[in-house]
Amino acid sequence: MDLPTSPAEAPRQRPQLPSWTLSVVDAFDVTPTMRRVLLTTDHIADFSYKPGQDIVFLLPLETGELGRRHYTIRHLDRATGTIAVDFVMHGDTLGPRFARNAKPGDTVEVRGPRGRVLFQPEADWHLLTGDETCIPAILHIVETMPAQARAFVFIEVQDESWQQPFETSAQATVEWIHRGAIPAGPSSVMLDRLSAFALPDGRGQALIIGETSNVRAQRHHLITRGFGRDQIASEGYWRPGRDGGHDHVDD
Repeated sequence: MDLPTSPAEAPRQRPQLPSWTLSVVDAFDVTPTMRRVLLTTDHIADFSYKPGQDIVFLLPLETGELGRRHYTIRHLDRATGTIAVDFVMHGDTLGPRFARNAKPGDTVEVRGPRGRVLFQPEADWHLLTGDETCIPAILHIVETMPAQARAFVFIEVQDESWQQPFETSAQATVEWIHRGAIPAGPSSVMLDRLSAFALPDGRGQALIIGETSNVRAQRHHLITRGFGRDQIASEGYWRPGRDGGHDHVDD
C-alpha cells in the first residue's frame, strides 16, 4: 500500500519589515578594522528596537539591483537622534564600500529592525559567543544588561587590534580570544574554549552568533551538555563564499 507523502515544506517567507530612509550624519573609524556610520531619520521617535537586532541595508549592486546586507544596530542616541551602525572593513565588498564612502547627507534605504538573538531577563546567567562580525551586537547587549545580570562572553578575534573598550553595569566577564594566524571562518577555536567552560548553576541562556558552521557546532555542543533548544538563540552571520544574508541555525 502506498503511504501518503508529506507536503513539501513551504519556503521561509521574509517578514514584512518597516521601511526607513536614513541619512548619513558622520562616519569614522572605531578601530583600524571597524568603521562606524551615524545615521538619522525624520521619524527617529518611531524607531524602536532591542539590542542585538539588525537592520537590512539595501545597497546598489553593479547590476543595478539592490543587495541586502544585515548590520547590527550598535547604539541609538535619542538625544542626538542618531543610529550607530558598525561595519567590519573586510575588503572591497558591498557593506564596507558603503561605510568607506559614506558622507554627511548621503541617504540609504533600510528595512527592520529584525533579529531574535536577544537578552532574556528571566535567565539565571547568560553566555554570549561570536567573532569579529558580532562585536557590535555582543557589546551592545552587554552594555544594556541590568546590574543583576550575570554574563560570560567570549569574542574570537585575530588579535588585540580588534578589541574595543565598553562599559556595563552587569556582572559580565568578557574574554577576547586571539586566534592569531588561524584564518577567520570554520575552526574549533571557539568550540575548544566553550568545551573548557564550566557551566554555572541555574538556568542559562546562550546567544551564539558568528560563522554558520561554528555556530552550529557550538549549538550542538551545548545541547549535549544539557541545554534545551529553547535556551539557545543562534544565528549564522556569515559563511565563506557568500556575501550577505544570515542563516537561521535551529538544527
